[in-house]
Amino acid sequence: MQKIFDISIPVSSETVTWEGDEKVRLHRVLKMEEGAQFNLSSLSMSVHNGTHIDAPYHFLPDGATVDKIPLDILIGPAQVIEVKDKGTLIGADALKSAGIGEKIKRLLIKTRNSDIWKANPNEFQQDFVSINKRAAEYLVDLSIVLIGIDYLSISPADNFQSVHKILMSAGIIILETIDLSEVSPGFYDLYCLPLKLQGVEGAPVRAVLLQG
Repeated sequence: MQKIFDISIPVSSETVTWEGDEKVRLHRVLKMEEGAQFNLSSLSMSVHNGTHIDAPYHFLPDGATVDKIPLDILIGPAQVIEVKDKGTLIGADALKSAGIGEKIKRLLIKTRNSDIWKANPNEFQQDFVSINKRAAEYLVDLSIVLIGIDYLSISPADNFQSVHKILMSAGIIILETIDLSEVSPGFYDLYCLPLKLQGVEGAPVRAVLLQG
């Protein structure tokens, strides 16, 4: 029997957001305990809140929007690697030594970020782990089609555009804010389906890994 790992974080009014971004607003408009005939809820949030994908249009004016991403990029075999460096930037050498499979096209990077989802999930952490430009260039060389990381951004906070642009210029889809705390390094099947939002640069997803 296949084991299913839900690598999406919960979405609520407490969900951590990038500093300065719109907070998630999730509330019930109608409540049965107050006499309504049914419960009805309302949700307002950035398309980059919670577990989400970044489409190339996020940083490239002519890049693909979410609704134009082929589904076969978002579904298929994937590898989870773990990088245990104590620093905040992952370089190409760390990726080269992580044992990335020769034919892997979807790669998820597990770091110490995943510990945040258990310890302090609702507060933004400035010292999160991301990748540097050399690492992004190496992923392009590997012909990766989807890269995921276990915090809000794959780019460092002080150089937000460069890594995104390198990846997106190669058509790589970025999956951010995943929780890999219960996932061991290895090979899985990834299912990562965004809302079919038209003409936008990102969308929330429910991402799961299947093993076995």
